[in-house]
Amino acid sequence: RPRCILQQPTTAMDQTEKAFQKQDAVFVGSKRLLGKKSSKRSMRYWRNVGLSFATPKEAKEGNYVDKKCPFTGNVSIRGKILKGMVVSTKMKRTIIIRRNYLHYIKKFNRFEKRHSNMAVHCSPCFEPKEGDIVTVGQCRPLSKTVRFNVLKVEKNQIFGNPRKVFMLF
Repeated sequence: RPRCILQQPTTAMDQTEKAFQKQDAVFVGSKRLLGKKSSKRSMRYWRNVGLSFATPKEAKEGNYVDKKCPFTGNVSIRGKILKGMVVSTKMKRTIIIRRNYLHYIKKFNRFEKRHSNMAVHCSPCFEPKEGDIVTVGQCRPLSKTVRFNVLKVEKNQIFGNPRKVFMLF
């Protein structure tokens, strides 16, 4: 069973949007009690997603707010766990991964190379680059095309254009 933890980081939450950004699990409107010093630290909610995936340090100590993050938001990981190579990081909090596979042609008794691209939500606690290998977990639909969430990033092992390299994971 995943474990939920509230922790106190040193700074407040990032405010880069028009609406006030806060974590749902943390109450920010508490009144100051008489005689107690008010600390400028705010509470931070994070949890363990299970399946032996470690919670990143940035998720525990960072100050980002992402309701679709599996570590600090309201998203549970269930279903498939897949691996793929990062192809594009141009969107905000969403990356495109490429999954290579072999398709068998019975007539010629051979395999052909195929691939499929997949849009995946990437929490701000990860900073993947093109060519990195990411492990993703299935979750509820987060948008029209996004149904997976990044759980782990293995650094770049690809030289050159990541679209041109065929690797099976």
